[in-house]
Amino acid sequence: MEKIRFVGLDVHSRSIAVAVAEANGLPPENLVTIPTDTAALMKQLKKLGPLKNLRVCYEAGPTGFGLCRDLSAAGVNCVVVAPSLVPVQHGDRVKTDRRDAVKLARFLRSGDLTPIHVPEPETEAMRDLERARDDAKNAQRAARQQLGKFLLRHGRRYEGKSAWTSAHLEWIRAQRFTQQAQQRVTVDYLKAVEDATARVERLTKDITELVEKWSLAPLVKALQALRGVQLVTAVIIAAELGDLARFKTPRELMAYLGLVPSEHSSGESKRRGRITRTGNKHVRRALVESAWSYRYRPSMSAVIKKRNKGLDDGVQKIAWKAQQRLHGRYTRLMEKGKTKQKTVVAVAREMTGFIWAIARQVEQVAQNKN
Repeated sequence: MEKIRFVGLDVHSRSIAVAVAEANGLPPENLVTIPTDTAALMKQLKKLGPLKNLRVCYEAGPTGFGLCRDLSAAGVNCVVVAPSLVPVQHGDRVKTDRRDAVKLARFLRSGDLTPIHVPEPETEAMRDLERARDDAKNAQRAARQQLGKFLLRHGRRYEGKSAWTSAHLEWIRAQRFTQQAQQRVTVDYLKAVEDATARVERLTKDITELVEKWSLAPLVKALQALRGVQLVTAVIIAAELGDLARFKTPRELMAYLGLVPSEHSSGESKRRGRITRTGNKHVRRALVESAWSYRYRPSMSAVIKKRNKGLDDGVQKIAWKAQQRLHGRYTRLMEKGKTKQKTVVAVAREMTGFIWAIARQVEQVAQNKN
């Protein structure tokens, strides 16, 4: 009988703590702490026996997925686990790298760890790009808030309809202060807003150019058939989720995104609370933002028609059904007295099911072509 060994790795930028747990149930043993180097790690793993008999894991973190890909390429069964779902032993007040490695090895053996999906390098690269744009949007928002608060503090109120339009920016440029220091502050804040805006535009252009060469480009185009889902939102969904085929049902995807209600039930008592907010927060936020568009009656605007052009008929039917169903859902919940925020979250949860259906349709079309 082949001897299976479970290896826990506590990975940091400069060191890796290695621990091993035997399949016979004996307490895990801490082995060694080595520099963060794949070759050095492989040397240690080979001492444990045939690589095919090893089960290796480490927590997702800033070191990324490179180590997992290297070990998998060498024939090692390696998984990356979600740190937030690693069981916690209450009362344990000692935390070291070696103890963390031992804990991972023990829980890997018992099956109490939750692996996460390791994206393809191409998909991870696109995810880095869309997250960089998200960071740029946050920086732009912060720069705008700082400038707006500064002007408001000195009684400068814009009376136009919309903020941060060309007319608004011209109004800001026309502001004059008697104190030279305040005038320079205005110029500096305005320059920060313009630089942040230029960065957002530059990264958006990069996404537009590179998405055409991406393997998930068909999914990105299909998702844009949905109301409220334009290019950037579609890229966020595809890049963050990757292969949606791993979700067997729409509810699995909803749970992964943290859009299902939390529950605390015991005996005959059943209590459900707000959504769990677990999983990928980037997609969850994008879906909630998109869900606001379903408060309007179903319609095929010129923009939506343009995005639907050339798409599979099945995808278009799913998108139109989503408009009808989600608007009806929004209307019914509002009539029951639900708040707009709770209603929109409920619509976002149901919208996730249509995204899952479109992904399945795209996959089916690709299989038929092959």
